[in-house]
Amino acid sequence: MMKPSVRKELLSQVEELINHYCNGCFLHEHLKKSGGRRAAHRFCITHCTVGEQLQNYGEKLKKEH
Repeated sequence: MMKPSVRKELLSQVEELINHYCNGCFLHEHLKKSGGRRAAHRFCITHCTVGEQLQNYGEKLKKEH
């Protein structure tokens, strides 16, 4: 089981990534307007490097929980 301090640090890193790169992302907003919310989300999880990093953090959190 993951130590609470390690889990807290991972969640902090996730929040930092989202706040720095995802909030206000021009590309996400453009894709959402042109292709819809699903298309924008699909881009983020399949093509965006930040989305890839977020998925890696999610896997670490899931494994250790």
